[in-house]
Amino acid sequence: MKAAPMSPRLSSALGRPGLRRFSFCHCFASVVLPGILTTSLPLAAQTAASETASPSAPASQVSATQSQTQTAPSSLPDAPGQSVPVPAKPAPPPPAAPPKPLPPAAATQPADPPAQTATTNQEPEQAAPGDEEGTYTLKANVNEVNLTFTVTDSHGRFVNHLQQQDFALLDDQRAPAQVYSFTQRTNQPLRVGLVIDASTSIRARFKFEQQAATEFLLDILRPRTDRAFIMGFDVSSYVTQGFTNNPDLLETGLTRLKPGGGTALYDAVYKACRDQMIKNIPANAEVRKALILVSDGDDNQSRAYLDDAIKMCQRAETTIFAISTNTSPSRERGDEVLKKMALATGGTAFYPQRLEDIANEFHRVEEVLRSQYSLAYKPADFRADGSFRTIYLTSLRGGYSVHARTGYFAPK
Repeated sequence: MKAAPMSPRLSSALGRPGLRRFSFCHCFASVVLPGILTTSLPLAAQTAASETASPSAPASQVSATQSQTQTAPSSLPDAPGQSVPVPAKPAPPPPAAPPKPLPPAAATQPADPPAQTATTNQEPEQAAPGDEEGTYTLKANVNEVNLTFTVTDSHGRFVNHLQQQDFALLDDQRAPAQVYSFTQRTNQPLRVGLVIDASTSIRARFKFEQQAATEFLLDILRPRTDRAFIMGFDVSSYVTQGFTNNPDLLETGLTRLKPGGGTALYDAVYKACRDQMIKNIPANAEVRKALILVSDGDDNQSRAYLDDAIKMCQRAETTIFAISTNTSPSRERGDEVLKKMALATGGTAFYPQRLEDIANEFHRVEEVLRSQYSLAYKPADFRADGSFRTIYLTSLRGGYSVHARTGYFAPK
């Protein structure tokens, strides 16, 4: 905590004209002035402490609070088409000093207990015939945050043996008030969206993508708990199969994708999160939501901007795993776009060196989803005001990198 700034030294009131003036000033300086300083210093320190404990929100958060609400907008932002994407606002810098380890999850009944589990039956849109109804575990507390993340070592290998005390967390620059649960290799149900670029620019490699995506869905989805949907995009986006766990319908949805014209990438991601991840899934459902984005990242048709797409994913609490279809030796602008989307939402971008390696990248995404940690906690000083709250999660053990979303929108 910064010490309160000292008042500037008062200039001397001593003068030469007479002894009386000297005595009065001497008395004032030795008796009255120390009393004033003694009174004002604690107040200044208290003010500084208050300012330190509640720092002002970054400009990007204020802007997000004013322009975004918890309810998803009914239409895409009315922005003109652009050729150069507007970059997403960078995440806030990590604190100078590392935060303290996470407190242990409460073993006894806490003052503010975690949500009582309840179930609700909700049939996903375009569900498979005979498909069982989607059953969700719900969290009752609006101030409970569920965070899924992965950890990699210096060689990029996934690490899934760390304990709760190996992590430190700041929510809106403050340590959490309480940790409800911590899980390695979380088994929460998956809600996966496969969003595939069907524009002319990827026509030559389209068949490879379809085959690799089909194998991925067959391997990753558990019939009783997981669901997926299929979306394609060129100049516009379209859903060929809604949420289902029927592998035949998912494969049919993939075969319905046909290469078209331009690339409206940002619009597709925006709509996938808004129309599928928000509208078709209860807001308090305890599930893992992920978009598998297969594209070269080169947008030239969207009305939405890159920042709009990222914010909608954060609002939907959806992680993006991007697989680049650019197999050239050099990285292009689209690859950087995919990286920004993935990092802001807690995911990873993969860059295959050859067309045949796309299937391997799908296997790596599968490995990520099977190596995720799950953390449920109560934020300190939580307000249900629709504002954007930053998340900073780090490992206290050296040599590890944590991949988590950079923040979330509080409910309103």
